[in-house]
Amino acid sequence: MESQTGENMVALTESMERMEVRFEAAAALFERTAALMEERESERSGEVRKIVAAVETGREAELQKKLETAEQQISDLRAQMEARSEAQPKSARKTVPASTAQFLAKQGITSLESVEAGTLDAALTGLSLEQRIAVKAQLLRAGVVG
Repeated sequence: MESQTGENMVALTESMERMEVRFEAAAALFERTAALMEERESERSGEVRKIVAAVETGREAELQKKLETAEQQISDLRAQMEARSEAQPKSARKTVPASTAQFLAKQGITSLESVEAGTLDAALTGLSLEQRIAVKAQLLRAGVVG
């Protein structure tokens, strides 16, 4: 019985030694993790400070100047477009492909000066959807339909 008790004590001692080694390893790992977390936290707070400190009013002034320049260019281009559109004659020639003109003539539309939407839709009812879209697109390009 004494030998059995002695064996149990040896096994218990060995088990406690293994647990002690495991606890030491866990404590070391915990210390490394805590150190890494502290390092990351200091970096994060440092990064935020760096970002806040990196904002300069000179860059804002530069961007504001570029914005004003771009707005001025846009207004100049708009004025040029208005001047060109006023200089062009209002009654520009309206030309549609011959096939479209022939189709519309067959449907009773002879004058392209004033085509009403209802008349155009009635004339195009015999066509497929794709063909109607193509004819209307040609009329839009020619400036007949607005």
